[in-house]
Parts: sequence; structure tokens; C-alpha cells
Amino acid sequence: MKLRGAVVAGVTLLLSLGAMLTTGSVASADPEPFSAEAEILATNFQLPFPCGQSWTGNSSASSAHQSWEIDFNRGGSADADLGDPVVAAASGTVVISAHQGSTNGYGNLVKIDHGSGWTTYYAHLNVRSVSAGQAVSQGQQIGTVGKTSKPGNNISAHLHYEVRQGEGYPGNIRKAVFNGTTFGYPVQTLTSRNCGGSSNPYTPEQVCGAGYGVVDSAALGTSGTVYLLYNNSNGYNCVVTLKKTSLGTASPVAAYLEVQGSARITDSGNFSYYAGPVRAAAPGKCVKWGGKAGTAVYDSPFEHCGS
Repeated sequence: MKLRGAVVAGVTLLLSLGAMLTTGSVASADPEPFSAEAEILATNFQLPFPCGQSWTGNSSASSAHQSWEIDFNRGGSADADLGDPVVAAASGTVVISAHQGSTNGYGNLVKIDHGSGWTTYYAHLNVRSVSAGQAVSQGQQIGTVGKTSKPGNNISAHLHYEVRQGEGYPGNIRKAVFNGTTFGYPVQTLTSRNCGGSSNPYTPEQVCGAGYGVVDSAALGTSGTVYLLYNNSNGYNCVVTLKKTSLGTASPVAAYLEVQGSARITDSGNFSYYAGPVRAAAPGKCVKWGGKAGTAVYDSPFEHCGS
């Protein structure tokens, strides 16, 4: 049952409610393995409430829950939280903003795609303040706490929150991570650190890999930064361009590396967080490097000869 009387009647929802939003049926596929890229992104999520607010989450609050789903409340009475702001746990693109009607028990639902297979779900909202296809930043309000559901499900106000990676409900549900720490299942009270200033969850060293260290960088206006790295153990250079804007949304970004006497290697396209890594062996040789984010471009001369 929902904490503080959140579920008054009709507590048992169809177990297929999440699958209906993805594949149309309950899938039994094994969870997708975590890639290093996905693990880095996972640590960037924050509590889906404004900075400084304290909320209690409970994963065992409803008999309809599958795995690591969480219901959040902070008030002491059934509808104390009705109308409280709900914000994006991380930047991304809204892929669902709709009332699910009699399809399932989510009621007003916002689903955000954060890239690398990660999505978050915000259900039972009273009001939805974003539209499908809209880019949102971390901490941006996406709706308000509500108690919408399907006909016959009488629930009190709370936020139902889920994190998923890939397909295959409910096996794709992941443990929620807030401010770099896994939620203390089944019940924990947390203070939001969702205080704006969304930043890229990746570092150049993480993108290039173990053994690489930054030797130079260049700002790409306010849109990003391009980095040159070197690995002393194998003599390889690496270039990566990290975005600063439109995080979680595919936009033009590029990185290149040219070892003197060799052809230029380029990674260019519409990416959510970075371009690269572009690597090449350059022991004792000069390199030209650069990148692009938005309309800003950086091109170096041949330099860093041997490092």
C-alpha cells in the first residue's frame, strides 16, 4: 500500500503497465549490461525535486511496483504534496508527455530520454509542463505532483519515479542513483541537490580511457571544449570534444587528430555529450588537433611534438 494512505482503492495495477509503454507486452529479456559510458551517465542523476527539498522515497509502497520503482512523498497527509513541482533528474529529451487514460496506471506521465539507453519516468502528475520532443535541462520543472491514474484507481498525491536502461520491462528497471549515490532501498529520506548548473557527466580522461592525461585544451565558445590527451605508456594521443550546451540532446559536435605525415582522423556527427575519442600513435611526432561544438571551431597548428 502507498505510504500515508496514498493508495485508497484499486491498488493492484496490471503488471503489464510498464511494458505497454515500450514493447506492448511484458518482456523477460535479461537486463542489458552496463557499459562504462552508461555507468558514468548514471551518476549524473539528481532527485526530481527542487534544490534543498527533502522527500521520502519508498520502493515497497505499492503492490503494483516492479523491482526498483519509487514513490515519493514529503507531506504528512494524503494530499499534502499535491501541486508540488517536479523537475528533471537529468538533462535530455521528452519522449512522452501524455495522459495514459485507461491504458495503464500512470495517469499523466512524462518520460525523458537521457541518451545511452537511459530513461526516467515521472507518473501520476497533476500537471505536465513539457511536450514530447522538447529538450529539458537538469532541474527544469516538467510538471507537478498529482494523483492521476486510470479510471477506478483512487490514489493520493505522490510522484512515481523510475529509471530504466534499454528495453525489456521489468528487467530494464535500474536502481535509482541521486547525486552519485544509490538510493537506500526500500525507504530513504533525501535532500535534493538538483540545484541547476547542469554539467556534462563525462570527463576527457573517462572518454579516452585509462592512462590518458590532458596536455592541452581549447574552449569552443560557450558550446564546449576540445581536449588533447597523451598516454605515456603507449605513445598515443587522444582528442575528445565535450559539449557544454544541449546536453543529452543530439547536436553537431566534432573532434579530429592529425599526426604529422599521416591522414587526419575525424569523429563528427550529432551526439548527445561528446565527439571522439579519436586516437593515433604519435611518439616523437607533432600533431594537429581540434574540434567543433555548435558553430564554434578550434584548429591547432602542428605542436606538442612527442607528447
